[in-house]
Amino acid sequence: MTRRSLSAAFAATAVIWGGATYADISPADITWEDEVAISVSLTGTPGDPEAGALAFSSRSIGNCLSCHMNSDMPQHDFHGDIGPPVDGAGARWTEAELRGIVADAKRMFPESMMPTFYNDNPDDYIRPGEAYTARAHNPETFSTLLTAQQVEDVVAYLMTLTDW
Repeated sequence: MTRRSLSAAFAATAVIWGGATYADISPADITWEDEVAISVSLTGTPGDPEAGALAFSSRSIGNCLSCHMNSDMPQHDFHGDIGPPVDGAGARWTEAELRGIVADAKRMFPESMMPTFYNDNPDDYIRPGEAYTARAHNPETFSTLLTAQQVEDVVAYLMTLTDW
């Protein structure tokens, strides 16, 4: 076995073991800094900016464009204007602050209309539903609007937006 294939085998084994031993941080177990920032990754895995851009622009995943204007996505129609533009978000906020905003913007901005994307307690919602389906929630399957990895992906994408 060559040194390169040995290194590849070791790296693959580390990824497999690392993925098998790390569990997503549940919403109830998040450690908040100053009630607004989450400094520790929710997954232990770096976010993927491309997947984050997809979640940001998707009307059925994050639905972020419904409220936020984003100059980085001119190919998408109907950017909203009830939330602030996200241009320069990566320069305005730290990664920990962006993670906190994406997970639960109401902690930093109490009057925000932004939904809490990482909360799995239906008692914390005025009208809990099944994501963007307009159906009432099913207590057996109720979960967060975004998964922990989707939060990390959106944060990674927002960190790329450094131009105003």
